[in-house]
Amino acid sequence: MGHIGSYVWELRQKVGKRQLLLPGAQVLVLRTDGTALLQRRVDNGVWELPAGACEPGQSFAGAAVAELFEETGIRTDPANLVAFASLSDPNLHQLEYPNGDRVHAFALCFCLTGWEGSVTPEKSEVSEIGFFPLSGVPDPLHPPTREVLQLYGQYLQTGIFQAR
Repeated sequence: MGHIGSYVWELRQKVGKRQLLLPGAQVLVLRTDGTALLQRRVDNGVWELPAGACEPGQSFAGAAVAELFEETGIRTDPANLVAFASLSDPNLHQLEYPNGDRVHAFALCFCLTGWEGSVTPEKSEVSEIGFFPLSGVPDPLHPPTREVLQLYGQYLQTGIFQAR
């Protein structure tokens, strides 16, 4: 996990496959028709939201904007992001990647309705990308993504920031 030269890559050189605690962001991109952008990972074939870890000196919103552009080609201003939830429960957000790297992720979850550019998947990470109705997301769905979509539904019902 982690692109060569990234913060996570540098940590992996020192700690190997040992579990890392990583702050990051997930972005629920919504079109006006209510469909959501999901992408299929190259490494394990699951569908998920655009997401990624923070780099040193980067805020949650900064990570969200950077990862969104890197993975999908979409550009947005951090002011367009609306934080609706956090996901850090170790029972839900501990990840093991196909190469054996382990992460306990702490994600701030944003929704986004305003952006620029056309959706273009980053081929080394994303094999497929598309907009889907929230009631009909594709399988296999990454379990943390399923949880974030449930948190978004609770946020819409209550208007209250969700934390899990």
